[in-house]
Amino acid sequence: MNDPNDDILPTKKRSRKKQGDIGYGRGLNSIFHTISLAIAGGVFIHNLESFGEHSNRILPPPCLRSALEGIDSSKHSVVPTTTEKAIIRKEKHLEEDSTEDEEVIYKIEVAANRYDLLCLEGLAQALRIFVGIDPIPTYTLRSIRSESMLKMHVKPETSLIRPYVVCAVLRGITFDEARYNSFIDLQDRLHQNICRRRTLVAIGTHDLDTIDGPFTYEYAMYRGPRRRLEDPGPATRRNELGHRQLDIVWELNEEVVVEALMAVGGGVLSRGGGGVEVIVGGVVEVFVGVEALPPSDINFVPLKQVKNFRADELMEFYKSDLKLKKFLHIIENSSVYPVLYDCNRTVLSLPPIINGAHSAITLETKNVFIECTATDLTKANVVLNTMVTMFSTYCKRKFEVEPVEVIYSDGRSYVYPDISLYHMEVPLSYITDIVGVSLEENEVASLLNKMQLHAVKSLSEDKKCTFTVSVPPTRSDILHPCDVAEDVAIAYGYNEIPKRIPASLNPLPLNQFSDLIRSEIAMCGFTEVLTWVLCSYKEDFAMLNRRDDKSTAVIIGNPRSSDFEVVRTSLMPGMLKTIGHNKDHPKPIKIFEVGDIVLLDETKDVGAVNRSQLAALYCGATSGFEIAIYSMVVKLDAEDYECDGTISDSSPDAYTLQRKNFISACSANLIHGLVDRVMEAIGCQFVQSGDNAGYYLERADEPEFLPGRQASIIYEGKRIGAFGIVHPEVLNNFDIPDACSFVELNIESFLQSLVS
Repeated sequence: MNDPNDDILPTKKRSRKKQGDIGYGRGLNSIFHTISLAIAGGVFIHNLESFGEHSNRILPPPCLRSALEGIDSSKHSVVPTTTEKAIIRKEKHLEEDSTEDEEVIYKIEVAANRYDLLCLEGLAQALRIFVGIDPIPTYTLRSIRSESMLKMHVKPETSLIRPYVVCAVLRGITFDEARYNSFIDLQDRLHQNICRRRTLVAIGTHDLDTIDGPFTYEYAMYRGPRRRLEDPGPATRRNELGHRQLDIVWELNEEVVVEALMAVGGGVLSRGGGGVEVIVGGVVEVFVGVEALPPSDINFVPLKQVKNFRADELMEFYKSDLKLKKFLHIIENSSVYPVLYDCNRTVLSLPPIINGAHSAITLETKNVFIECTATDLTKANVVLNTMVTMFSTYCKRKFEVEPVEVIYSDGRSYVYPDISLYHMEVPLSYITDIVGVSLEENEVASLLNKMQLHAVKSLSEDKKCTFTVSVPPTRSDILHPCDVAEDVAIAYGYNEIPKRIPASLNPLPLNQFSDLIRSEIAMCGFTEVLTWVLCSYKEDFAMLNRRDDKSTAVIIGNPRSSDFEVVRTSLMPGMLKTIGHNKDHPKPIKIFEVGDIVLLDETKDVGAVNRSQLAALYCGATSGFEIAIYSMVVKLDAEDYECDGTISDSSPDAYTLQRKNFISACSANLIHGLVDRVMEAIGCQFVQSGDNAGYYLERADEPEFLPGRQASIIYEGKRIGAFGIVHPEVLNNFDIPDACSFVELNIESFLQSLVS
């Protein structure tokens, strides 16, 4: 929660450059080419800066020299490929020659699950271990008696919003400007990455010498005198179960109290007299009303400010702050705010918004207290471990961390951080089978050591080699033996693994069938397009004249853009958007797509199901729905319709329909002809209505098509799709001036029949 210090980050001055990357330049040296493959398969070194959702590190030469100190430059020389001034010249299209004194910069993209590589300290450590300069570090907890250990007391009411807190102390740390900037930078990158913009975890760092333990994590409350209830309940219940006194937030709104009680497993029995009697774990508890102060009474000086602010004033103040306003929504509407105090009731922080200025760390700070409040305890542990392992290298006792005891109101207590090794058994055969290379035992152990995984080989009961892999707290991405095998492949070098064709490579029947369909339609003169699977809610319904019955569309939670709000339930929106963006293209336009749609399905474990669809669209001066045809007879709704000769859009009365005025029922067209061609290719015959031996057409009434100019496709008794002339209102919604015909059908139905 130290974003206000972002103006001193070393990469801030380069934020004006545009996003981009050009991969490995010819100037990158052999070590960086190797290491970029070696560090978890997700590190790429580029020479252009970008900052977004991916985690990036910009390394100027002084940082690189410090990180690579001890590496033989004669064997591994760092040759630059670009400079900051060169990027500016390129943006301005200038042809000036570069000078030798220009500062070199590198951008390193880090895989999303490698949190240890989000700072220079982690990158340098990974590089030095990989090339064999440094051993794998051993992280230890400072040996300290329980009574001397710092303590964090957690009040029960914190379960309403952020129920967890984990803490640690770095003692004897030495900061300089670069280390301090990196310390702040790592917090920011963790907040953006695993912390999910502080919604899951919020980090607070404090100068321990300015505060005193024990600490408390609570909602702001006034510590008024307790009032004991003389009669907590019926005598029989009191004698049977007993009772004890506990504190609880007492708001003007009693529902907050009830919610807090339920959060700790209580059922309300009675209220009144300043207390609430509940049953918790079979024991009658009397929660005495404490006169808690509202959020407006939390008063402290926030980081980088000089005057006191009330909590409600801070919410208003930071609404204009570009950095912090995006975090306000997390607690802004809460009736009470979480807050951390020291024993003197000094505010440490108002998580997840801002720290207090009183305990702000500086270059002179020697002892750092780190606390992480969270809604996800696992992620909180990962974040805390990342912070302490990366910067314990600057402590007086290198790689040593002081633990903190976290005590909950129900008596549970935990000591954090947990930096113990995690052990995993991985057979050698499992690794070699996945990597695809026959490797010796010692070589595998050496490769794992390069990736910071200590491996000890042993023989299993069946005399097969097995490795006991020790996973350090820095490698939270190692969750399964396949992750170990991946690290072996990365250290070995993907480019060194020989290419081979798998012994068995059979495409999935659906993919094979889809490719055949694509080829057939392409030979009919249609061009394939590929559109987004996600679309806006409006495009999927209102713009197609459809209504959402809440039973079909999968809605995206918290979409980044209004263009990607739902998973498409039809291929039609994407294809109409394609036509709308290419309306000046010479006519006619004939396009098709084979792709998936997603529909809600309660019978599936994920609540939805994918459907493979085929869609085609014809756009021209006329709809293409009626063109010159031979005499034909079609069967619709058990009625015969006959048409002869030439039929066109401009002369709809040139033919006669028998028994019904379904004016487009017997017309043949490019879209209808395409349906016939697909059916012919799979060996399906056109049959009379009601015959399940083939396919036939029925009247349709879809809102996206013009009434009377549409039909449903019935295959083996099931409706698999529809086609028709697109409704003029729909065309207008997508800004399409020309007439269009469209067909969409499900191709999985064909495959099921062919397989059976």
